[in-house]
Amino acid sequence: MMVLKTRVSGLAVFLGLAFGLAWLGMIGAWALGFSLVNPLVQLPFAFAPALAAFVVRRWVTGEGFADAGLRLRLREAWPQYLVAWLGPAALVAATAAVAVLFGARLSPLDGQVAGLPGWALIAVLLLVVPLLAPIYWGEEFGWTSYLRQRVYQGRPVAATCATGLIWAVWHYPLAFVGYIEFENVAVGLAVWTLSFLCQEVLLSWLRVRGGSVWTASLAHAGNNMVLGLLAGFLLADVNVTAVTVFTTIPMAVLAAWVLATGRLRP
Repeated sequence: MMVLKTRVSGLAVFLGLAFGLAWLGMIGAWALGFSLVNPLVQLPFAFAPALAAFVVRRWVTGEGFADAGLRLRLREAWPQYLVAWLGPAALVAATAAVAVLFGARLSPLDGQVAGLPGWALIAVLLLVVPLLAPIYWGEEFGWTSYLRQRVYQGRPVAATCATGLIWAVWHYPLAFVGYIEFENVAVGLAVWTLSFLCQEVLLSWLRVRGGSVWTASLAHAGNNMVLGLLAGFLLADVNVTAVTVFTTIPMAVLAAWVLATGRLRP
C-alpha cells in the first residue's frame, strides 16, 4: 500500500511539474510576443519533463535513477541507434510515397535551405541529429524513461498508449500559440494525437530494446529534424493536417507491427 501511495504521489508531482512548467512557458512566451517556432524559445519548456522526472526520482519518491536508462550502451544497442538515426529518413521516403498515392504534388528539396542541393540537405540534417539528441532527451527522460514505466505497470501496451496520449495533450497549447496552425483545430488535434501515439510506440520500442533513453532521444531528434522538416519541404503545397496524416500513416504501419509482434515487452 505504501509503495502504491508513493508511486501515485510521484506521478501526480511529475504531471503537475511537466505540464505546469511547460504550459506556463509556452503561453508565457506567446504572451510576450516570442515566436514558438524559434528553437531557443522552445528550450525552457522542452526540458520540463526531464526536470519533473529528476525532482520526483530524487526528492519525492527517492527511487533514484537505476532504471532511467542513462547509459549509452553503444556496443549493445547499436542496431537500435542505427534505426533511430536512419529510420526518420526512411519514413520521409514512405511519407512521400503515401502522399503521391493520395494525389499530392511533391516539391523539390533542392534550394530549400541556403541553396543546398537536396542530397546535401539530407546529409546535413542526418549529421545534425546526433548533436541535438541531448535536447530531445529533455522530453524522453520524462515521458519514455519515467512516465511509461510508472503507469499500468506490467502492461506495456497500455502504458505506452497512456504515455502517448499524455504526451500529445502536453503539446496541445502549441496549436493555439502559432507553432502549428491547423485549418480545423479539432480535426488537426485528433490527427496530431494519433501521430503522437504512433511515435510513442516506436520510441518505447527503441527504449525497451536498446535499454537506453538515448536511443529514443536520437529518434525523437530525427522525427523533428529529418521527418518533420523534409516532409514539410516536400509537401509545401499541402495543408498542415494532410501533411500530418501522410507522415502518420507509415508510422502507424510500423507501430502496428511493433504491437502485433510483442516488441514492447522487456
